[in-house]
Amino acid sequence: KSFFCFVKEDLRELCEEPTDPQAQQEIINSIEEVYFSNDSFDIVKYELERLPPVLSLQELEEYRDKLKQQQAAVSKKVADLILEKQPAYVQELERVTSLQAGLQLAAVICTNGRRHLNIAKEGFTQTSLGLLANQRKRQLLIGLLKSLRTIKTLQRTDVRLSEMLEEEDYPGAIQLCLECQKAASTFKHYSCISELNSKLQDTLEQIEEQLDVALSKICKNFDIGHYTKVQQAYRLLGKTQTAMDQLHMHFTQAIHNTVFQVVLGYVELCAGNTDTKFQKLQYKDLCTHITSDSYIPCLADLCKALWEVMLSYYRTMQWHENHDQDEAAAVSSVSDGSNVIGTEENSFDRSYVKKKLEHGLSRIWQDVQLKVKTYLLGTDLSSFKYDDFIFVLDVISRLMQVGEEFCGSKSEVLQESIRKQSVNYFKTYHRTRLEELRMFLENETWELCPVKSSFSILQLHEFKFMEQSRSPSVSPSKQPASAISTTATLFEQYCNGGNPFEIQADSKDDETEDVLASNGYESDEQEKSAYQEYDSDSDVPEELKRDYVDEQTGDAPVKSISRENLRSRKRSDYNLNKVNAPILTNTTLNVIRLVGKYMQMMNILKPIAFDVIHFMSQLFDYYLYAVYTFFGRNDTFESAGLGLSSSRLRTTLNRIQESLIDLDVSADSTGTLTAAEERKEKVPSPHLSHLVVLTSGNSLYGLAERVVATESLVFLAEQFEFLQPHLDAVMPAAKKPFLQQFYSQTVSTASELRKPVYWIVAAKAIDYEQMLLLMTNVKWDVKEIMSQHNIYVDALLKEFEEFSRRLNEVSKRVRIPLPVSNILWEHCIRLANRTLVEGYANVKKCSNEGRALMQLDFQQFLMKLEKLTDIRPIPDKEFVETYIKAYYLTENDMDRWIKEHREYSAKQLTNLVNVCLGSHINKKARQKLLSVIDDIDRPKR
Repeated sequence: KSFFCFVKEDLRELCEEPTDPQAQQEIINSIEEVYFSNDSFDIVKYELERLPPVLSLQELEEYRDKLKQQQAAVSKKVADLILEKQPAYVQELERVTSLQAGLQLAAVICTNGRRHLNIAKEGFTQTSLGLLANQRKRQLLIGLLKSLRTIKTLQRTDVRLSEMLEEEDYPGAIQLCLECQKAASTFKHYSCISELNSKLQDTLEQIEEQLDVALSKICKNFDIGHYTKVQQAYRLLGKTQTAMDQLHMHFTQAIHNTVFQVVLGYVELCAGNTDTKFQKLQYKDLCTHITSDSYIPCLADLCKALWEVMLSYYRTMQWHENHDQDEAAAVSSVSDGSNVIGTEENSFDRSYVKKKLEHGLSRIWQDVQLKVKTYLLGTDLSSFKYDDFIFVLDVISRLMQVGEEFCGSKSEVLQESIRKQSVNYFKTYHRTRLEELRMFLENETWELCPVKSSFSILQLHEFKFMEQSRSPSVSPSKQPASAISTTATLFEQYCNGGNPFEIQADSKDDETEDVLASNGYESDEQEKSAYQEYDSDSDVPEELKRDYVDEQTGDAPVKSISRENLRSRKRSDYNLNKVNAPILTNTTLNVIRLVGKYMQMMNILKPIAFDVIHFMSQLFDYYLYAVYTFFGRNDTFESAGLGLSSSRLRTTLNRIQESLIDLDVSADSTGTLTAAEERKEKVPSPHLSHLVVLTSGNSLYGLAERVVATESLVFLAEQFEFLQPHLDAVMPAAKKPFLQQFYSQTVSTASELRKPVYWIVAAKAIDYEQMLLLMTNVKWDVKEIMSQHNIYVDALLKEFEEFSRRLNEVSKRVRIPLPVSNILWEHCIRLANRTLVEGYANVKKCSNEGRALMQLDFQQFLMKLEKLTDIRPIPDKEFVETYIKAYYLTENDMDRWIKEHREYSAKQLTNLVNVCLGSHINKKARQKLLSVIDDIDRPKR
């Protein structure tokens, strides 16, 4: 009550609010930030909470006056702002009103514009109809003029008709004959005219027969002048539609006769006698008598002949298109309307001819496909050489391109027939290549193949097709630059002469590949000599060696090298230590070349893309499996759970073994190809050449060979990664998951093979057993802290120094990539650290000072080791340190520690508990901890 009285008295003392803007702004600035927060802020609660524990009336009044001044200043500021923005609000409202009026005016303008446009449209249509009417009148007048001229036919004679037929002037002869007939009908009351009319009818029939013969000649050799005369003649007869029907029949007959005569000629030529029995055979039966030697030239001639027929049809259509355009232009230039009926008839004929020709395209092409299909399937191509079969695919691919340009057909009939032959051929071919790959792998000594540092698979002849710009449907065989650079269709290119199938035959062997790399030598003889000094495969045939070295890309050999450099390169084993030079073998190059050949076939024939890619994946699978079998399989280390292959790699290897490897047939078996059907798709597991020695410690247990093998596999995987977009582009959508799975589960595992391969080297390169023996002689229950480390540390470091020296020796033979070097060091260090833990786990008695000695030894080992290798952090460093420090744990801490650290073996954990007994763990705690260890270890048994 006294508080409110106090407030009432204070009201009189409030001064007026300041009117100075600066003073107002200072008051507003003095307001606390919390008052500018969100709406949910409780001001009363906030102010009450701020009250001091002991209230002072004077302070409260002063603070209340301050708050009121602040409130008044804010209210005045808000009122000033509202007044300030009032003119702007009024001005914006006026602008909105003005905009509304402008929009209403624009709507009126648009409405008027549309009305005027409709008026203009109606006037234009009427004018067009008037033009058409005038044109019709003009045609009627032209027809009338022609009718008047028929009176002159009486002056013609049948002798002149015969002369014109001999001159092949069919239009003139028919024109004369028809004029005579019309004249005869006009003057038929004369008896002589009546006899002439009968004779003219016989002559007209004779002309039609000769016209049909002349029309049939068009099918094989189109001549513009000749065809123009024939068409004019039929048009005069009023049988334009009949001529089209007859023409298509002749084209069908021409296709049949052409293919039969071509095949018959080769059959009789191969038979070597004049027996006429072949002429009585059906075309299908005749195709089965074609020999393998004559198959390709006969196919080429067959396609050439069919090309001539299709080109004649194409030129026929072209003639009609040009003729229709000329006729339409002529009609539009005449304004007379006297021959409306004739114009309509001509228009109907042109429409009929156009449709007939368009429909005939697919019919003609279907006949061509069926004839070529019969020929293709008449011979088994599985025994053909690769180049010969590729040539067959080239020809058929070019023929399919012709079909696509001819009528837009996808050539399903041809694709299906060539797909059958391709799958049949490719299975046989792939089976042979897998057997060859096994032979190469079993004879491979895993020496470096000397290639340039700039080597790329695109330099290989087999991959040249990827660099050339061409339509996907065109074969990757050799083509002249002019044929590639132009964008014209085949019909446009060869319309006036030549044949697209002659290029195929002429250029079949027109390119050679200089595969011997110069490598900077002064002469080819010096290079060859150095290569022979390096190459250990002296028993490999030259034709195989030719395929396994770097490509000559067209650059001139470097001649400016000194003899001293030449000798130094020979001393460095043919410059094999070149930086960044790819690590690959002859067999790797062979696989890459095979991939290129497979992609050529796939590029030509996309319907078998899945089969080809599947076979390509088997090449990679077999190479990967061979490298693992030769260098990575070691049951001892795998069962120990060390150097482990990833689960993905193990899954991949198991899949390859189940699907591709024939485990029931020995490598020396000669009956592989005649084995049971289910084993025909499999290949025996390869065996490492006896020339490859993996047991010598001086060579780090075949490290050079292991590096070449694994890194060549990694290189091969990189090439597959490079080719993935090309494979994905041709792979059917339904089969793309197979390709994705192949890359994600197989190709990507190539680098993972390094671990098991190099683990074997790491496990043998350092004598870990000797280190364990030295550690057993150390006394760990010492009573004082030692300042000198134990001798087993020096022995272990000496082993690592020897390992580093031998690694450098190997690197002089083969470039060891950084990832390989890191893996080797990591494996060795990891094994050494695990051996240290195993040695510490063999300790029977140990004191706190002994544990400190262990830490001293390990720190000494780490300090010296870090000078030998650049690997950071040191692998399994925590594995050792954690085990040593666990000695100091109490019972509860050790219980938790054992459950959390399952990377240690039961023996190591048990020893840790036993050593701690008596120091800070009693027997009861020991039993409890041993029980925990047993529970953890039970599921592993």
